[in-house]
Amino acid sequence: MRIREWEPATASDAEIDAWLRVYNAAIAADVPGEPPWRRDRLRDYLSAAMPIERRAAWIAEDHGELIGYVGENLLGYDMAGTAVIELFTEPAHRRRGVGGELLVAAARHAAAHDRDLISTEIVEGTPTVDFYAAHGFRPTVVEESSLLSLSTVDWEQVAAKSNRIGAGYHIEHFPDGPPETLLASYADAKLILRHTPVADVEWHAGFEASRIRDSLRTLRARGLRPYVTVAIHTASGEVAGLTELVVPAHRPDRADQYDTIVVPEHRGYGLGLTMKARLLLALRTAEPQVETVQTWQPVGDEQMLRVNAELGFRPHRRWYDYEAPVSAVIESRRTA
Repeated sequence: MRIREWEPATASDAEIDAWLRVYNAAIAADVPGEPPWRRDRLRDYLSAAMPIERRAAWIAEDHGELIGYVGENLLGYDMAGTAVIELFTEPAHRRRGVGGELLVAAARHAAAHDRDLISTEIVEGTPTVDFYAAHGFRPTVVEESSLLSLSTVDWEQVAAKSNRIGAGYHIEHFPDGPPETLLASYADAKLILRHTPVADVEWHAGFEASRIRDSLRTLRARGLRPYVTVAIHTASGEVAGLTELVVPAHRPDRADQYDTIVVPEHRGYGLGLTMKARLLLALRTAEPQVETVQTWQPVGDEQMLRVNAELGFRPHRRWYDYEAPVSAVIESRRTA
C-alpha cells in the first residue's frame, strides 16, 4: 500500500472515476439508501475552495488501484486552529490499516500548519464511530437530519403555508443568492449565528458580507446551485429572516437545506415556515429532478423540528462532529 498526496484539480480522469467508485462503495456500505454521486462537476467540487481555506488531499493505492482517500480543509478565521477532514476507504480493503495511514497523513499535515485540532463529521451507527474513537476522537456537537420526499408532499398545503405571513412582511426568492442591495442586511441576519467572538477578528456586517460573497462564488465554482428565500420587514426594508438551499451537480436528485434564520425581533410571526414553504415551491419549478430535500438542526431545537414536520420532513439520521487534538491522533498511530 502507498499513501501519496493527491491534487484533484490536475488528477487524471481515471483517478477521478476511481475516487467516485470508492466513495459510492463506501457510502453504500455505511449508510445504505443514500443517493449515489455522479461524475458531473466532481473535479470542481473536490478542488474549489474559499479564499480563507487551504485544501489538501491524499489517496491510498494498492498496486496502483485507489482504495482510500482523505481530504483536509485548513479553515480560517472562526476555526483557524482546526483542520476538517473527510476520509473513506474501499470496503473490501478495510481493517488493513488503510484508514489509519490516511488519518495520520492528514494529522501530520495539520500539525505542520499549526493546527491544534482535527475534526470530522460522522453518521451515528456507522463503522466510522469506532474508528475515530480508537484514534482519540470524541463527539462535540450532535445534529439530526430530516428528510423530505417530494413525492409525498401535499403541494396545495405547501402553497397555502407559503402565503401564511403576518402583516408588515413579504417574501422574496433569489435563485442565485441574495442581491447586493440586500447583502448588508442579509449579513446582519447571518451574524446571529456568531455566538462567540474570535481573537483577532472583528465580526461586523461588512466583514460577513464579504464572506457571503466568497461563499456564493465558491458554491458556484464547486457545482452547487444556491437558492435563497428571505422574509423582508416591509417598513424598514431589512431582512427579517432567511433560508438557504443548494442543489449539487454531482448529486442532483437530493437538495441540501442550509441555514434557516429568523431575526429575534421578528420571531413569532411564522416566518420560518412561510420561507421554507416558499423555497420548496420554487425548488419544485427550478429543479424538477430533485426527489428529496435534506436539512439539519441541533438536537433539541423543537421549534425548527415542528416547522420541518409541518412541511412533511421526517427525522432521518443523527450526525456527530468528532474532534481530537492533532497530537493525540499522531500518537494513537504510533502506539497502535
